[in-house]
Amino acid sequence: MADAIRYRTMTTEELRDTFLIDDLFHRGQIRLIYVDLDRTVIGSAVPTGEPLVLPADDALKASYFTERRELGVLNIGGAGVVEVNGIAFELKKLDALYVGRGNKEVVFSSSDPAHSAEFYLLSYPAHATHPTTLIRSAEQAKASLGASETANLREITKLIHLEGTRSCQLVMGFTRLASGSVWNTMPPHTHMRRSEVYCYFDLGTDQRVIHLMGPGKETRNLVIANKQVVISPGWSIHAGVGTKNYTFCWGMGGENQVYSDMDALAIADLL
Repeated sequence: MADAIRYRTMTTEELRDTFLIDDLFHRGQIRLIYVDLDRTVIGSAVPTGEPLVLPADDALKASYFTERRELGVLNIGGAGVVEVNGIAFELKKLDALYVGRGNKEVVFSSSDPAHSAEFYLLSYPAHATHPTTLIRSAEQAKASLGASETANLREITKLIHLEGTRSCQLVMGFTRLASGSVWNTMPPHTHMRRSEVYCYFDLGTDQRVIHLMGPGKETRNLVIANKQVVISPGWSIHAGVGTKNYTFCWGMGGENQVYSDMDALAIADLL
């Protein structure tokens, strides 16, 4: 993972190769990508006809995936089921599941293979064990931010956090922009105490999000399509503007789980 010094000289292709995952979701497959930034694993499971068993990725050197890890699962597709050690959890779209450390078997399946579930996976190392918990997004408290006048009216749903479903270090939720709003995470900020991962979805195939990244006084951009993922180091802002409203999952790992832990930047100071 590039640091803030090497970042300054990177080409568009190098930025995309380093900070963007542009080919994550594949029907009938589990895909896992290990990122050497807070030892993050970013993945997907898109079960069709047959259930998919979560493997222990070679990079983990573990006998099973959650031997030393915790896992957050967000369903962004059709209805599906996640079985954890034989216990089935049904997830509709935007429902989530927290899987604690020490669960040997995790299996993904779709309720209707013709309209498959699409499970987005985010995992971090865990030094403590918390119970596996189903999180119904409709039952979670919502927070409204922004305004239509500034094109950033949005609704935030926290899924895994200190005041709700507990974890070792994972914090996870999603943000939905209102119709007519396109800006996210404004005013911008950084948080050196944790890295962040954004998965953009509910975006038309002909639409894009321009994701802003980098130090506040030396920003770059990544052009993002539907179901693509951006990796955001602690020194980088993570904001964006779309050609249409969209939804994104935000997830964080690091030394601080306090949601409001951020170093704010004024919009006028961005360069």
